[in-house]
Amino acid sequence: MKVCVVGQGGREHAFASALARTADVVVTPGNPGIPGSTTAGPGEIDADLYVIGPEGPLADGLADRLRASGRLVFGPGADGAMLESSKAWMKEVVSAAGVPTAGYATFDNDPAGRRAAHAYLETLPPPYVVKTSGLAAGKGVLVSDELVEAHADVDAKLDGTAFGDAGRRIVIEEGMRGPEVSLFALCDGRRAVLLPTAVRDHKRIGDGDTGPNTGGMGCVSPLADVDRTACVELAAMAFEPTLAELIRRGVDYRGVLYAGFMLTPDGPRLLEFNVRFGDPEAQVTLPRIENDLAQLLAGAAAGELTDEVVVSDDAMVCVVCAAEGYPAAPRTGDVIAGLERARGVPGVTVFCAGVGAGDGRTLPPESLVTGGGRVLNVCGRGPDVAVARDRAYEAVRQLSWPGMTYRTDIAAAEAAASTALSR
Repeated sequence: MKVCVVGQGGREHAFASALARTADVVVTPGNPGIPGSTTAGPGEIDADLYVIGPEGPLADGLADRLRASGRLVFGPGADGAMLESSKAWMKEVVSAAGVPTAGYATFDNDPAGRRAAHAYLETLPPPYVVKTSGLAAGKGVLVSDELVEAHADVDAKLDGTAFGDAGRRIVIEEGMRGPEVSLFALCDGRRAVLLPTAVRDHKRIGDGDTGPNTGGMGCVSPLADVDRTACVELAAMAFEPTLAELIRRGVDYRGVLYAGFMLTPDGPRLLEFNVRFGDPEAQVTLPRIENDLAQLLAGAAAGELTDEVVVSDDAMVCVVCAAEGYPAAPRTGDVIAGLERARGVPGVTVFCAGVGAGDGRTLPPESLVTGGGRVLNVCGRGPDVAVARDRAYEAVRQLSWPGMTYRTDIAAAEAAASTALSR
């Protein structure tokens, strides 16, 4: 089988690596660190299956266009992608489906909408949650205990200062507290098949969950506090009724549903749905799938998903190494040193995310340089989280470029829990 993966980051590198176990893989546009990358567009590539990684092309209808030309596609059409491209619509859908979620209200960028948004904030206790309704690369959410900051964020989003058109409609939610957890399910338009492993992401740039939100600075799977039984219960709470509601609305959803939950004192609540594998959550999930991934995704794309997903019991920890200035203004063009040494650490895989090639003048073209905010995803694998974490950080220490930044506390709590359980 020939598979075309659409995208250019660490998630797509993880897809290419996992699919290459049984398939011939090409990645468009990819990046210089991903084998099989090509400048040809998806429509120019003749493949048996197309796997669309990022949310942007899904929201833009790429899956619809490819299907219209007779291609087999893993990824929802633009209608299903609205679960992520319109948080306002997503909240409407899950509310209609009866999925437990935070209370909310939606506001538009007009004088009445602004007044109503500020008035609604005043009725809520902290923490205050203000989200762009549109796509904002995982960075369009403010969670703050400061009411003044929340009011300022409402204005910045609605007037387009913060996120352009993505923020001109906002969702203000009831604040919730508790640990977060993510789950994935493969959907074929009729049924949702759970990936029976939970993932926990670390969103903020700094240790101890400080600083601004990012696209994700690292993650860990599985979790000691969310076993497979809990995964099944969460899936029944969220995936099944949501897919039934989508069917009721005439949406033929074929792709992955990525659900983020908060485990509150009053029980689990759905935070959001995404319509693609998370990044970097995919990097600790896809390598652990023991099925033939190409056949699995092709079955979902064809509406014939019958296999259960088998996931290894191994643990994986991903540490994201980012460029200086990320997330506000990442610096690019710095030479990445130590990549082969990092890859030589046992149990480690390094996925290339925001990388570029040497310019051929001052640097040879085969050199890799920083080309984006999140540059490399360093993933350690082991029999438990503690071992996987040690391997990931050993590999991180082999890497360097000017201003390289990463968190030092990824999966620290989960590693301590896994060590305690083994005693």
